[in-house]
Amino acid sequence: MNRIRVLPLLPVGALALAGCGSKQDTLTPHGPAAKSVASLWWWLLGGAVVGLGTITALLILAWARRGSMGEGRQPGERAGWIVVVTLGIGVMVAGLAALFVVADIFVIRDTEAPAAGKTALTVRAVGHQWFWEFDYPGTSAVTADEMHIPARTPVLLVAKTADVIHSFWVPELNRKIDTIPGQRNAIELYADKPGRYRGSCSQYCGLQHAHMSMYLFADPPARYRAWLAAQSRPARPPTTALARRGERVFLQGACASCHTIRGTPAHGYVGPDLTHLASRTSLAGLTIPNRKDSLARWIVDSQHIKPGNQMPDLNLTGPQLQSLLAYLETLR
Repeated sequence: MNRIRVLPLLPVGALALAGCGSKQDTLTPHGPAAKSVASLWWWLLGGAVVGLGTITALLILAWARRGSMGEGRQPGERAGWIVVVTLGIGVMVAGLAALFVVADIFVIRDTEAPAAGKTALTVRAVGHQWFWEFDYPGTSAVTADEMHIPARTPVLLVAKTADVIHSFWVPELNRKIDTIPGQRNAIELYADKPGRYRGSCSQYCGLQHAHMSMYLFADPPARYRAWLAAQSRPARPPTTALARRGERVFLQGACASCHTIRGTPAHGYVGPDLTHLASRTSLAGLTIPNRKDSLARWIVDSQHIKPGNQMPDLNLTGPQLQSLLAYLETLR
């Protein structure tokens, strides 16, 4: 019997636990804009608590004094009820007005795009179905699904889309921003300490919307400069016979028609830039880790891992696959 009584509580417990251990946490801000968003959340929670408390108190009072507004009651009692109801409505209106003022004056001002010249660095983000592309104006560096910025440095993030509406969101650093066809939107990103921050697309954009995530790495400035210099270089030519055979498989097959590898004749634009593929920690919008076995499974049967993506079946033989993997592992 005790177990039966506990059963109705299981869905409630599961719902409560679903919010625990998140890797994207709005309430753990690491930048001034994110702190403003978190503050607004607490203001909203406080307003909701006050509003719920007011309504609950009125309901309890009405239940306790039920019938007091009926015929035969004194006019003073009815007037008292009118005062109580008016007070309840006034509390709600005042609370909503206060929240509007806080959101408009403080939060929107703190999270909007920075003024020209305020930021030290600009990064462009392009949403694709279903991966993120990042490039760094003034350099030739292009990455996919993993963005790097220097810690404790204001960065201008300019977002656009290559197809449908997406939404760029790294909740620990700032609010979300939509990428709309034919339009550019911008926000400021600032990480108050080095670390890895997870982000995602927060606007439904098709079948694999749930698998369109990204990592933002906030590096110490010196490490960031070294990373950017390395990413700006073209791919190094392969040095082993197996890797050279893999390069031929890449350039002579379907790979080169969809992907770019700077320093080679491959200049495709459908899929991510692979110039420094081996330097990334993940693949396919953080769907799988960047390991040799995971990369092999992706090349052989990407539709099983991420159905609907634009990666075709390459129909490679075993030796072709092994040589291609050897080549891709050199792209650091």
